[in-house]
Amino acid sequence: MNASAGDDDPVPPLVPLDEHNRALRDRVHPIDWRNPEASDRYNLVVIGAGTAGLVTAAGAAAMGARVALIERNLLGGDCLVTGCVPSKALIRCARAVHDMRGGDAFGVHVDAPARVDFAQAMQRLRRIRADISEHDSAARFRDLGVEVHLGQARFVDGSHVEVGGQRLAFARAVIATGARAAVPDIPGLAEVGYLTNETVFSLTELPRRLAVIGAGPIGCELAQAFARLGARVSLVSKGGRILPREDPDAGGIVASALLADGVDIVDAGRGMRSRRDADGKVLDIDGDGGTRTLHVDAILVGVGRKPNVEGLDLERAGVAYDAASGVQVDDRLRTTNRRIYAAGDICSRFKFTHAADAMARIVIRNALFFGRERVSSLVIPWCTYTDPEIAQVGLSEHDARERGVAVETIIVPMGAVDRAVLDGDEQGMLKMHLRRGTDRILGATLVARHAGDLIAEITLAMTAGLGLSAIGRAIHPYPTHGEVVRKAADAYNRSRLTPFVRRITERLMAWRR
Repeated sequence: MNASAGDDDPVPPLVPLDEHNRALRDRVHPIDWRNPEASDRYNLVVIGAGTAGLVTAAGAAAMGARVALIERNLLGGDCLVTGCVPSKALIRCARAVHDMRGGDAFGVHVDAPARVDFAQAMQRLRRIRADISEHDSAARFRDLGVEVHLGQARFVDGSHVEVGGQRLAFARAVIATGARAAVPDIPGLAEVGYLTNETVFSLTELPRRLAVIGAGPIGCELAQAFARLGARVSLVSKGGRILPREDPDAGGIVASALLADGVDIVDAGRGMRSRRDADGKVLDIDGDGGTRTLHVDAILVGVGRKPNVEGLDLERAGVAYDAASGVQVDDRLRTTNRRIYAAGDICSRFKFTHAADAMARIVIRNALFFGRERVSSLVIPWCTYTDPEIAQVGLSEHDARERGVAVETIIVPMGAVDRAVLDGDEQGMLKMHLRRGTDRILGATLVARHAGDLIAEITLAMTAGLGLSAIGRAIHPYPTHGEVVRKAADAYNRSRLTPFVRRITERLMAWRR
């Protein structure tokens, strides 16, 4: 018999439950949804309807496969509900405020200080998120030929999954349950209360004083956004360094930008404790420079992600996993049960929407069409959406040294790019890493306002096996920020003009006169 969406789990709460969140809920976890009758056997059962699960299910169904998609929470997953979509909506509002306040440099004078209506900004966020959710709706995937089941999935054995009181038999299955916010073990934090990326976008009132714990991408993005929106923000990091996994020079540029926006970067290298007092929430922080006490109205935790492996009964299916790193997969994304695959944040160190999308496409080919695609062959860029942004693809200088690869690094400051100067966006640089003696691109780091868009050209060249010289031969519109990549190619070509080559060309020119 059919099972209602609520047989395993209640409909996830959305706060505030206004017209926009109701529209979101009605699309991605309808309260009146009835799970379909289970088919005899599926080509593919997909557990989790975030990016990896949705792409896998839609692609497989388009190829004629019989597909079941199971989601216990909201279709669209972290990206739609608590990640990419809401965070970038908030960042855009913060950038608008920043640009207004910086208008004097362009001869644009605002007579009164820019006033931020935080409630209206958050309402815009919820409206846009609800509009975008149509792409991920249960009804849309049903119309694509996917059988959508809402509820908690549990493996019965190596070829069956149970959801909503029904047993689904599969030839192949995909685990795409994603990850959630990790919470550090800080004494008193649970008692005091805290926000994560999963709850911060439910705010309707701007915290006057905000502590952000964790200076990775999530922490830095939201610290800068809230500071620009008017909060007094303290960014708490180990050692007082931000973005520790990024190129140090790139991280230094972003750190300067955060400081300019009023973010206080606090060293917590020796640990911290949380408590309450009459003034609200308190963080006692021990750093190399001594002890600091922060009085705040809210604490936002952004220290990374934890894979969602609980509740699936993976042991029954013979699927090996680790609570910290997630489901164990090989290079073809097969788990220790060769009938079951995994994709996305549940099994990858690249916890990005676009990486999950790419892995889903590999799973479709390998699971259904005898493919032998390898995840190690992917060229995966990533971007931190601070202002300026940091985008990275391939190897860094540190990575290359660890692997014993000799590199030549070309650096182009954004101040050398005319469009960046015209736009007032000189802050930033491009670092291009080439295999020494060749124009083969091993990696690049780009710091610029539009770095996430600009890195795509370099990613394409690396994917297609094109050298930096090929980029130099491509005509770039003038004036654009993309010229920074062409300038790197010009610098490489100039480096080939050695004194010996110069003498030869001088003699040739003399002979031709």
